[in-house]
Amino acid sequence: MMTEKELIIIGGGPAGLCAANSAAESGVKVLILERSPRLGGQLIKQTHKFFGSEKTYAKTRGFDIAKLLIDDVLNLSDNIEILCDATVVGLYPNHEITVYQKGIYQKYKAKSIIVATGASEKFLAFENNDLPGIYGAGAVQTLMNLYGVIPGQSIVMVGSGNIGLIVSYQLIQAGVKVKALVEAAPKIGGYLVHASKLRRLGVPIYTSTTIKRAIGKESVEQVETISLNEKWEMVPGTEQIIDVDAICISVGLSPLHQLLSMANVEMKYVNELGGMVPIVTEEHETSYKNLFVAGDVIGIEEASSAIIEGYLVGLIASKRLGKSHPNYETLIQAYHDQLTNLRSGPFGAKTRIGLAKLRGENHA
Repeated sequence: MMTEKELIIIGGGPAGLCAANSAAESGVKVLILERSPRLGGQLIKQTHKFFGSEKTYAKTRGFDIAKLLIDDVLNLSDNIEILCDATVVGLYPNHEITVYQKGIYQKYKAKSIIVATGASEKFLAFENNDLPGIYGAGAVQTLMNLYGVIPGQSIVMVGSGNIGLIVSYQLIQAGVKVKALVEAAPKIGGYLVHASKLRRLGVPIYTSTTIKRAIGKESVEQVETISLNEKWEMVPGTEQIIDVDAICISVGLSPLHQLLSMANVEMKYVNELGGMVPIVTEEHETSYKNLFVAGDVIGIEEASSAIIEGYLVGLIASKRLGKSHPNYETLIQAYHDQLTNLRSGPFGAKTRIGLAKLRGENHA
């Protein structure tokens, strides 16, 4: 049986929720499909306070932002239908999708689709990287912040982006000994305010350093690190053995592009955006008409950017369906301005370069 819908949003994280909000306020009937048991995406396990502006929930903890966004959607329940534990297993060029939920496959056809699937964690290839006790940073956040379970008593963090720095601090707060933080690049990747907090707590941060191997029989017992030269080559004789019972990997995210690739959407590899991303117009429309994207699926950024992109794309998709928001022009300009502001400065340079590459523009 084929069920027809006006607008389907794949993903109930910050981008998907905000897109649903904009569309519902515009009078569009929306179906949100979320593969997890609950809405909120990565926000529900983030206990740290966000930076940015008041409009992007600065000084608010991630899980509190999730609650605010979810409440906004629930308040528009006349126009929004929500299916959780619903995994989209097929996306096709004719705007048809296949959903698996509770042992049943269901087909839907939409006039318009917004893909807001987010991203998945990258991993590292090293000897014994399949030993029990090796986690991604997202898994550690889920264990600690959702279920109150620590991953181990002592740990080495690999990766100094904001997530690596923040999760290291959260581990310390939970009573875990962070023996070291290692970063392959020659400088720290995240905000120095987070790194300074760790250093004050006695955590050594080793740049130009990577993990060579994990050591252990049944689970992690030690980790061996090694220095890297300016060519990113391992330097023999610089190995260091650290006693730990867990390793946390936080080396970035990759856009979850698989559904888009399945639909034969035109894609491009852009390293600065995290990997394979869809080629889109300025309206975030893919190579297929009325198939839009928002959030990390088009490039890895902070959740604040995903929120604004969601609101923006929800408005655009609604207007395409003939249901323009009463404040469309004002809101569109405001969201574009907010994205420009979020991407300004040195920490936004990577995104700016990546977007320029995606559009085939000169990014020198």
